[in-house]
Amino acid sequence: MKIAVLGAGAWGTAMAASAAPRHDVTLWARDASQAEAIAASHENQRYLPGVQLPSTLRIAHGDASAVAAQADVVIVATPMAALREWLGALADSPVPVAWLCKGFEMSASHAAGLLPHEVCAQVAPGLKAGALSGPSFALEVARGQPTALVAASSHAEVRNLLVDAFHSPALRVYANEDLVGVEVGGAVKNVLAIATGLCDGLGLGLNARAALITRGLAEMTRLGQALGARADTFMGLSGLGDLVLTATGDLSRNRKVGLLLAQGRTLKEAVDSLGHVAEGVYCARTVAQRAHGLGVDMPISEAVVALLDGRMKPAEAVKVLMQRDARDET
Repeated sequence: MKIAVLGAGAWGTAMAASAAPRHDVTLWARDASQAEAIAASHENQRYLPGVQLPSTLRIAHGDASAVAAQADVVIVATPMAALREWLGALADSPVPVAWLCKGFEMSASHAAGLLPHEVCAQVAPGLKAGALSGPSFALEVARGQPTALVAASSHAEVRNLLVDAFHSPALRVYANEDLVGVEVGGAVKNVLAIATGLCDGLGLGLNARAALITRGLAEMTRLGQALGARADTFMGLSGLGDLVLTATGDLSRNRKVGLLLAQGRTLKEAVDSLGHVAEGVYCARTVAQRAHGLGVDMPISEAVVALLDGRMKPAEAVKVLMQRDARDET
């Protein structure tokens, strides 16, 4: 199978490296100097330093459409902010396309941002598309450490193709037709990971962390169902699994933001120190907007937005959440 991965960041490189031993994989980089460096050293020194890439992995730059035209499946491995541009460019693609990004698109107007499949419906309605998501750090995938992902699409053809492309002894890929649920899980867990990092950074304890993750999962499920997702999706890899990983894993950029804010760092200082995109920072407000528009109660997410906006200090955010009125769990 011929696979084109567009975007040579950590995730794109990791997924390309994972599939390269079994398939004909081309990793496309926007920057020519980066492409040349990866090809020469078989290492993405900027995003995955120290990880040796398969010698069979092809590296390309320049005309991305030419690379995509020769593939059996195209993987868009860019941040959420660039997805609209890429899907527009691939709108007439006869082959399936899948994205790796997680989050909501930031809106330039007062309208709430969109999930990836909603962006696709606007700019490439005829495209057979889906998402690869689930609890996974790029570094561990690139190293060949055991991982499980979800291939989500409303098209069985896309789900099956993604499983065939990436399922391996080290990477299990499960199919799921609930694309909405998979995307909501991937977006909201980033926001909740900021909250959990804040909780840990303030030294509130393991009881508080467990409560925060559990109630965060309830928030995620409520929003997902309001958008048309199935409740059981959130008990799977792209819901509970991704939330636990991102909220507790030391490789989590969103968790790191929460930890740094708890230490008194400004949001700019926290984000600048990462060197990578923390999607939760950019989609937190959209999560709250979508929830408000649907009448969905998401107090943890709203507290994160207030924290990121500077309207609330870390200790104040905790106080607001703990002083909410008692209620039934369900």
